[in-house]
Amino acid sequence: MSQIPGTPPLLRATNVHKSFGSTSVLHGVSLDVAEGEVCCVLGRSGSGKSTFLRCINQLEILTQGQIHLAGERIGYERKGNRLYPLKPREVARQRRDIGMVFQRFNLFPHLTVLENVVEAPIRVRGVNPTEAKARGMERLEQVGLATRVDAYCKESGNNITVVPLEPETGSGKEDENNAISFY
Repeated sequence: MSQIPGTPPLLRATNVHKSFGSTSVLHGVSLDVAEGEVCCVLGRSGSGKSTFLRCINQLEILTQGQIHLAGERIGYERKGNRLYPLKPREVARQRRDIGMVFQRFNLFPHLTVLENVVEAPIRVRGVNPTEAKARGMERLEQVGLATRVDAYCKESGNNITVVPLEPETGSGKEDENNAISFY
């Protein structure tokens, strides 16, 4: 999908650097993502993919560079010629609109797949439960989990499995789809 000329990208990262002490992890990453565009961040283990995503979600502070989401600078506000870090409340407001699936995500084992999907929209965004369930069903259909809405999630070691009400168990991939459909 190409960007409409004259419109800013939904996400713009410019010259993003991140270091941990003397170890430089991100070296001038720049990226534009248009609204509706799908972008995959690929790279070998340890190349900074997760660090970059954590910077977008303000779980890591940039060493240098800037990130804008929907035209708004992430993590800072400009007053005159100076940048000031946002207050925690403003950071939380910005995070509300950024979804992220961690490599080790957690689902609530006492909730069904659908209940896990609608939990954040209802509690964090204040979406009407009926509307959230309808949208959640749409998302579950998109990722092939519409038949598993009443299944529960069970944790086993480092894995979480979607478990239907019947004895048959689901796959880890279905669980990953459940987490992805959250957004």
